[in-house]
Amino acid sequence: MSSQSRAYLFAAISVLLWSTIAVAFKVSLRSLDPYQVVFGASLVSLVVFTVVQLFRRGVKGLAVMWSGSSLLRSAGMGFLNPFLYYIVLINAYDMITAQEAMTLNYIWPIVLAVLSVPMLGQPMGIRSLLALLVSFGGIVVIATRGNPAAMEWTNLAGCALAAGSSIAWALYWIFNLKDQRDIPEKLMMNFLFGTLYALLALLLFSSFENLSFTHWGGAVYLGFFEMGFTFLLWLSALKYARKTYHVSQLIFLAPPLSLLWIFLVLKEPILPSTLAGLALILAGIAIQRKKE
Repeated sequence: MSSQSRAYLFAAISVLLWSTIAVAFKVSLRSLDPYQVVFGASLVSLVVFTVVQLFRRGVKGLAVMWSGSSLLRSAGMGFLNPFLYYIVLINAYDMITAQEAMTLNYIWPIVLAVLSVPMLGQPMGIRSLLALLVSFGGIVVIATRGNPAAMEWTNLAGCALAAGSSIAWALYWIFNLKDQRDIPEKLMMNFLFGTLYALLALLLFSSFENLSFTHWGGAVYLGFFEMGFTFLLWLSALKYARKTYHVSQLIFLAPPLSLLWIFLVLKEPILPSTLAGLALILAGIAIQRKKE
C-alpha cells in the first residue's frame, strides 16, 4: 500500500469514528452527568497516550518529560483541552439536541481564523470576513430553528455553549502551534492535567455515584475514539499524505455522517433548519479556507 493510500485509509477511519461522537455524547448522558463523562473519557485518553509513550520511549522516556517549563505549559493546555472544551461542549449536548450541538460546534475553523488575527498577527481579509458572516448566519438559522426573523431562540444557553466551545478548541490549537514538543508527549501531559481538572470538577459539582462499570461504556468509547486513539490515527494520516490538503478535506464528511447516525440511532428527526444551517457553516469554512 502506498503512503498516500495509507493516508486516505487512516483519514477515512478517523472521520467514520468521529462521526459517531455526537451519538456517543447523548448515550453517555443517559446514565452520567457532564462532569462524570468528561472525567471518565479524559482518564481513558490519558491511559491511551501513556501506553503509546511507554511503547515509544519506555519508562526512562516518561521521566524526561517532567521539566518545570513542560509542566507549566501542559497545565495551561490541559485546562483548555480536554477540560474546558469538553465541559462546555458536553453541557451543551445535555441541553439541546445532538444535531444542533454537533453542527454549532463545527464553527471552530472560523473562530480559529478570527482569533489568529490578534494572537498570531494574521490579517483578516474580505474573504475571511465574508466566511464569518456566512457561518454566523448558519448559527442563527440553527439556534432559531429556521425562524431568524422572529429571533425566538429555542435554547439560547445550550446554543451559546455549543458555539462557544469552539473558542476553547481554537485557543488550544493556536497555543499548540507554538508548542514544539513531541506530539504524543504533549498530549499525554496535557491530558494528565486535564484529567486532574476534571476530577476536581467532579468532586465539586458532581460525585462518583453511578460510575459503575456498566455506566462507563460511553465514557470509554469517547476517551478512546474521540480524544485518544482516533486523534493519533488522524495525525498519522497527515504524516503519510503527500498533500495534507486533500486528506484534511475528508473531515468535512463528518457532519453529514453524524446527522445520519443521529437519525438512525437517536431517532432524532433531522430538522430542515439544521441542514440549512450546516450548509451555511460549511460554506463559510470553504470560503475561509481559500487563499485570500
